Amino acid sequence: MKKILFIALMFPASMVYSAEYLLFFLGGQSNMEGFGYNKELPEEYQNSIDDVMIFNGFAVPDDSSEGGYGQWLPLSPGFGTGYKADKTSYTLSERFGPELSFGKYIAKLTGKKIAIIKYARGGSSIALGASGYGTWAKDYQDNTTLNQWDYFNNTVELAMGVKDIDGDGEADTLTPAGIVWMQGEADAYNEAASKVYLQNLTQLMSDITAVFGSEELPIVLGKINDSGKTPETRVMPYIEPVWEAQRQYASSHNNVELVQFDHEIEFLEDKWHYKSKHYIELGKIFAAAMHGKLD
Repeated sequence: MKKILFIALMFPASMVYSAEYLLFFLGGQSNMEGFGYNKELPEEYQNSIDDVMIFNGFAVPDDSSEGGYGQWLPLSPGFGTGYKADKTSYTLSERFGPELSFGKYIAKLTGKKIAIIKYARGGSSIALGASGYGTWAKDYQDNTTLNQWDYFNNTVELAMGVKDIDGDGEADTLTPAGIVWMQGEADAYNEAASKVYLQNLTQLMSDITAVFGSEELPIVLGKINDSGKTPETRVMPYIEPVWEAQRQYASSHNNVELVQFDHEIEFLEDKWHYKSKHYIELGKIFAAAMHGKLD
């Protein structure tokens, strides 16, 4: 009895330990933001996912003042389109994106605790002025006006500024491990933007990886999809140059992998966004590719 009591005193039930997390950034536009319906999720995704935390920066239009705010929370449904946050509170939405299955499966594949920083703005382009929903261009106008690049940076700074992301009373270690990027639809809708997509993507990925401390971080790109099966029925008339730019960028960088669905997918009635089941598939595809890129 005395021995058992001694062990209990040495390791009290309240003792906590600092945790090490592999950190991934998920970014892009609406199909990264996520249009899946929580009500359509299988049971295994209905609750929060063990050992996976997420900081989802609130996405806003260019020239706004509240972009990037959020809190570290356990990964669960509700971080898709419609999610809101400010400096002190948040509101989960009725939607989810690929972060849900990505977090679940990358944790399973690596056997590690996972931290996700997500910032994605529907309709945003990486070419200056190509979309009314916002631009990720780093050099924007006179460089004093806020845009998606600024909100991304605010998201990262706020997330990385939290020492104890899981709230157990001990500082945690976040190790940047990779970037997942799902974007290009807005640029594929604009002829001029589509022609410079390779140049812009190359520069943006270099800028984003530099924010996380290494331009050699693994990058997984999602190939964009069009609901139209022929050039005449496509909603993105300039998708071919963007496809080619994605292919060229991936083939010329050893740390980059371009992934895609291996079958035809179904779209919502808006013809831009995937049905719920495909966001689950996409997250798994991202996780498998990222795991293959990790050392």
